Amino acid sequence: MAYTINEAAQQFGLTAHTLRFYDKEGLLPFVSRNASGNRVFSDADMNWLKLICCLKDTGMPIKEIKQYCDWSKLGSSTIEERKALLASHREEVLKEIEALKANAELLTAKIAFYEDPGNVALVDELASRGKEKTLRN
Repeated sequence: MAYTINEAAQQFGLTAHTLRFYDKEGLLPFVSRNASGNRVFSDADMNWLKLICCLKDTGMPIKEIKQYCDWSKLGSSTIEERKALLASHREEVLKEIEALKANAELLTAKIAFYEDPGNVALVDELASRGKEKTLRN
């Protein structure tokens, strides 16, 4: 199936401007153009764009995504480099997930603290101490 730039952009929650930028930066090396010069996205291009969005959404810099794209254009001779780049990025993503999980646990504990009626007095006491300290300064 063939998709216009607007259809491709909409499917990934992007703008046509963003896709043009990606193309200009060399991140969409396989997208073809029709007789009018408009970009035409195939199903394969949409899968490629899905990967590009994944890499971008998980924090990979454009420069590294561009390197991945350049290696992809060279074929199977760069598979090891691509695997290494993706593996390194995956490790960073997994570290970030662990950090987010720890933060979510802290937030859950704080919410549970506020939901416990026995902590209302403690909250008010701490607030009073803060006011007293402010008044003394």
